[in-house]
Amino acid sequence: MPDDNDTSLGVRLGVAGAAALLLLVPFALLTVLVVGNWAPLHDLDRTVTDPLHSFALAHPALVRVMVVWCFVFDPNSWRIAALALAIWLLRRGARSLAIWVAITMTFGGVLGVVLKLLVGRNRPELLDPVARAAGLSFPSGHALNNALGAGVFVLVLLPFVRDRPARRAALWLAATVIPLLTAACRVALGVHWTSDVVAGLLLGVAVVVAMAAGYETWRGRFGRAPVRVAEEGVEPDVAREA
Repeated sequence: MPDDNDTSLGVRLGVAGAAALLLLVPFALLTVLVVGNWAPLHDLDRTVTDPLHSFALAHPALVRVMVVWCFVFDPNSWRIAALALAIWLLRRGARSLAIWVAITMTFGGVLGVVLKLLVGRNRPELLDPVARAAGLSFPSGHALNNALGAGVFVLVLLPFVRDRPARRAALWLAATVIPLLTAACRVALGVHWTSDVVAGLLLGVAVVVAMAAGYETWRGRFGRAPVRVAEEGVEPDVAREA
């Protein structure tokens, strides 16, 4: 008779795999459409970009706010924050979780760069740009790394707000709003198409989900009880380790 823990782990991993697949399917579809230069997708991107760009031109103060926001939540900012998080975890004795943070952030970041090179999509070219950005466009590095970083932080910090519903809600809210707002700013600034940021968000979340499932598999091999990742984080014991 199978062990209850093994059955529970299998179910949770199946759900995680299905969730990752559901995120990767629309990402893959967007990638194919972008590579194929599908005209309706480009028209849809234009339909969103043009009014946002007009709004940005009429509100230079808001443009400055968006530029600062994107600087604060730049991919490198998330990498530095993740490095600090990993060091903090090491000091608490949570070596395996620190390694998970480092691998997840590194894998997601490298994957984004590789995909940019493979797809080779240029950034929007606007007659009167309010901001500029170097490099290629698809997927958005800001959107990907914001989703990736926010996902990593929320799954590491959930054990510390286990019995604090208000703080738990605030943590999830921040992890949701920050990537979405950053993605919207990148489109409004005219440095990305909408499909770029949607793809970045999807890929970032998919990587976190897949890596969380991998971590749970590792825990299962050592006979540790399965966890409800969305409620307990990837390592519930981290709040007690020191």
